[in-house]
Amino acid sequence: MQRSNRRGLFHHADASTLTLRLWEFTGTALLNLLIWLSVVVFLSPLSFMVITSLKSADQLRDGNAPTYPAKLQTLTYKGQTLLVYNVPTSSGVKNWAMLDRFRTYSDFIDPANLQAGPIRWNGFWGSLTLHYNPGITFENFTNLWKTVPYPRLLRNTFIVIGLGELGILLSSIMVAYGFARFPVPGGKTLFLLLIATIMIPDSITLVPTFVLFGRVFNWDGTFYPLIVPQFFGSAIYIFLLRQNFKSIPRDLDEAAMLDGAGPLRTLFSIIVPQSIPTIVTVALLFFFNGWNEMKMASLYLGVRPDLQTIAFSAQASPSYGFTPQTLQASALVLMIVPVVVIFLAQRYFMQNMIIAGVEK
Repeated sequence: MQRSNRRGLFHHADASTLTLRLWEFTGTALLNLLIWLSVVVFLSPLSFMVITSLKSADQLRDGNAPTYPAKLQTLTYKGQTLLVYNVPTSSGVKNWAMLDRFRTYSDFIDPANLQAGPIRWNGFWGSLTLHYNPGITFENFTNLWKTVPYPRLLRNTFIVIGLGELGILLSSIMVAYGFARFPVPGGKTLFLLLIATIMIPDSITLVPTFVLFGRVFNWDGTFYPLIVPQFFGSAIYIFLLRQNFKSIPRDLDEAAMLDGAGPLRTLFSIIVPQSIPTIVTVALLFFFNGWNEMKMASLYLGVRPDLQTIAFSAQASPSYGFTPQTLQASALVLMIVPVVVIFLAQRYFMQNMIIAGVEK
């Protein structure tokens, strides 16, 4: 009796374990399915942009064209360029090139058998659809590159971002280091005032800064209003760096001081190497903000087309010829560089986390 009871208990335990594993597998599968569906929905606009930018104008004008990028099939016959149609016949749908069209019949040429000559088909040609072959076209990108001065726009953008990046990192790192390591009198109050400036809308400071830079300093039409303010730091970046610096043990600072290192040597030899992931994050945030910045650039550089940045290309692309495929190609050009930068920086970011051996 005891053996049978034990066997029943073991059988019940195995069944419970199997049921639990089945529920875990089902829950994990449903969660992964939900995540993948969310990713597909989130990336669907990007997929539409890519597909549209690789289509030709003829395909977009044709309501019966396939949704994927394709090219019209044509046939050169006796010096004429003929369009190929999907022609229904008694033996199936044929891909024939239209030679002549009339109201009740049309003449076609079979591309696979040119020697057969014209083939008469009875019916109204307007009911036929054009034949497309899968294929992509980069004509939209080449035309856009010829029309929009991208080399000049990219050069101006990298000048503004490069110098601004240098200024924002130097100033923010120095100020954050002071707040994190030095007992400044009233330091907490100053830090709270600094954080409070984050809540001030940019529209409030727009007019005073324009009067200062444009009327007092006469910097209108130059890069200075976009670069010089970065050398005074940014509250949000200082906050991020200060919080990271405070998480680094002070024992490292004391060890550096015993070795004769001063504050600056400690900062660049001890603090900065331990904070590479956070510094890369700040650099990325500033890069993306500068790449897409349009308000300040248009305010100060609108009168100087030779100094305009890449953000102006999205605004000016409709004036160069507003077509869906050209507009999507212009948007993709704007997205290519940030995507490449974040891909490379992510690898560098993860590599430094592994080398440092510290989770940030």
